[in-house]
Amino acid sequence: MSEKELGRKWDRCLADGAIKIGTGLGLGVVLSVLFFKRHTWPISLGSGAGLGMAYANCQNDLRSSYLLHRSEKEQ
Repeated sequence: MSEKELGRKWDRCLADGAIKIGTGLGLGVVLSVLFFKRHTWPISLGSGAGLGMAYANCQNDLRSSYLLHRSEKEQ
């Protein structure tokens, strides 16, 4: 994997993480205000879920260069 490709993957991971954490945070705030009497646990849960999804996507993206891909003809 070249340095340029690795840099692109890291940029994608950081952007994906920011979007997912921000969305989880926003959804947690909305649910906290509307349904859960302003408790903080929905905010933490939403942010944690966003972070977990971003981590899983990033891990999969960074490992994809080490996986062997077979075409349908070889199967």
